[in-house]
Amino acid sequence: AILIFCWVYVRKYQSRRESEVISTITAIFALAVALISSALLPVDIFLVSYMKNQNGTFKDWADANVSRQIEDTVLYGYYTLYSIILFCVFLWIPFVYFYYEEKEEDDGNTCSQVKTALRYTLGFITICAILLLIGAFVPLDIPNKKNSTEWEKVKLLFEEFGSSHGLTALSFSISSLTVIGMLAAITYTAYGMSALPLNLIKGTTSAAYERLENTEDIEEVEQHLLRIKSKCRDGRPLSSRDRRTVQQLEERLRTLRRRERHLESIEKSWWTKFCEAIRPLKV
Repeated sequence: AILIFCWVYVRKYQSRRESEVISTITAIFALAVALISSALLPVDIFLVSYMKNQNGTFKDWADANVSRQIEDTVLYGYYTLYSIILFCVFLWIPFVYFYYEEKEEDDGNTCSQVKTALRYTLGFITICAILLLIGAFVPLDIPNKKNSTEWEKVKLLFEEFGSSHGLTALSFSISSLTVIGMLAAITYTAYGMSALPLNLIKGTTSAAYERLENTEDIEEVEQHLLRIKSKCRDGRPLSSRDRRTVQQLEERLRTLRRRERHLESIEKSWWTKFCEAIRPLKV
């Protein structure tokens, strides 16, 4: 169900003309992993509550070994998903983005595009490495021994890192991403809550008015096409520049006609009629 939702969501908001297969798969996969990570939290809560009675004691079948096994399974699921998120955020998504960004700017060979994408992605990998190192070595409780040598301190540092199996580093990296996402959510939520009543008061352009503007654009493009095609009425071929212009105008004309059909369906929809009926209540 999550994969179907991600596929529908990405396909709805992506550009049909500029979409690529790899970028679409990347967006669907990354969004699915993020949603699965969020969905794992209520599953974890359900498993813990299911193993206990109403008085807080564990059920007969949920002995120490069984409960520990379930907790370890859920914990491994968390860290597996978190590792995939780090891989997507700091490696796969930047590489795909910069690869196709370079492809749009320069139609060179694939090797140069890969090199450029890897060069930019290396910056994200460096940030990820810094976060992992900070999470691995900073929050340590090292005993202060006056007679300990520098080598013993370094040895104790790596022993502390090995005892946690790198989980603290992963937790710190995910927490850093969570803080950034929380700040973004707070910012956009605050803006949305303040902009929503203003947009309701200001209103939006009606579908009928947009259709009128779109019709004028269609007529303008058609007239431009007729002027260019009139140059070859006496049998002379069009220049390469005129042929490119004709192709661009025909593509724009097809886009405008698709928009015309879309606006027509919106104008006839029940939602538009409902919004027109409650328009006095919005102001």
